Amino acid sequence: MSITVNIYYKGENGNARKFAKEMEASGIADKVRAQAGNERYEYFYPKNDCETVLLIDRWTNQEALDIHHKSTMMKEIAELRSKYKLKMKVERYCDSE
Repeated sequence: MSITVNIYYKGENGNARKFAKEMEASGIADKVRAQAGNERYEYFYPKNDCETVLLIDRWTNQEALDIHHKSTMMKEIAELRSKYKLKMKVERYCDSE
């Protein structure tokens, strides 16, 4: 069973895009991608909303996602979210095989 988590980051003054850019530039996004069980970690920018960024985050199973949530990267991600004063909306989808 794969798990896909869509996270909509919303901010002001372009902060959501600045957040995504810093996630990539700092290497945090690549660290997440390198974790066992990660299948996708990719940012998208809605055409008609310059204050929102969509992250599509996909994992092989709940165990891999739980390990990710307990990793030191989560603290770094939370600090960046706070730095850019972002709000989040989360959607979760499970695919059964």
